[in-house]
Amino acid sequence: MSSLTAMDRNLLEKFLNMKSGYVLNFSDKTFEDFFVESVDVDIHDKQFTIIGTSKANKMRAFWKVQPDHVVCKLLTDLIDYDDSIHDQRAEEDRALIEKCRQIVSRLLAGSPRLDHLKKHAAVLDAKHLVQQIRRMELSVETDPSLAIGTAKELIETCCKTILAERSVTISGTADVSTLTKETLKALKLVPEGIPDAARGADVIKRLLSNLGTIGNGLAELRGLYGTGHGKHGSSTGLSTRHAKLAVGAAATLTVFLFETHQETKS
Repeated sequence: MSSLTAMDRNLLEKFLNMKSGYVLNFSDKTFEDFFVESVDVDIHDKQFTIIGTSKANKMRAFWKVQPDHVVCKLLTDLIDYDDSIHDQRAEEDRALIEKCRQIVSRLLAGSPRLDHLKKHAAVLDAKHLVQQIRRMELSVETDPSLAIGTAKELIETCCKTILAERSVTISGTADVSTLTKETLKALKLVPEGIPDAARGADVIKRLLSNLGTIGNGLAELRGLYGTGHGKHGSSTGLSTRHAKLAVGAAATLTVFLFETHQETKS
């Protein structure tokens, strides 16, 4: 569930004009379409009717059951949409919208940002990658173990995608360490490729060396706490903040690899 406070919800309801049961100027159909396009959610699903069947009540239920990053995405799109249908605003309305933007910023501060990764998935038309991103988004708050396991799988998918596009073949079943190493080599991101005379060469080499350890670290974390291995019945997992760290690290690495791949491929 989101971490919206009662004050947050009151401000958002005022901005969205939810007092009468409506949300902005949406009809049932345009309301449905907006949610699908923004966050790929069927807002008319029964899980969002736990409070009532009006659009306002479905919005309240959405805030209640969805995690922060999903709520933030929708709120950002709603604010942008509202901007598009108003040419002028009263000072009071502008102040209210600014407070709503601050709510979104506060919630986003605690969530990993996967927007850049989504863009690369779209460019590459990588449906499996899209599924992994979606799985991480939905599980980082509710199922940290699944998020951690998927973060490791994300790196594997990224590397396999890049290597395939560069016609690099790896024999056997390669682990995440081998995949990362071969991808860095294919992208010429190995420390040995940086001349000692380059400015900040030692720092660059150190950073490149550390890139390869992210996948290894996530593989170890997955083995201890993520999905994919049976555990003692009384074992405990990590918390949401650890899942956010794993997802954030995996996203940072994969975005860097994808950007390098796009900029350097012939």
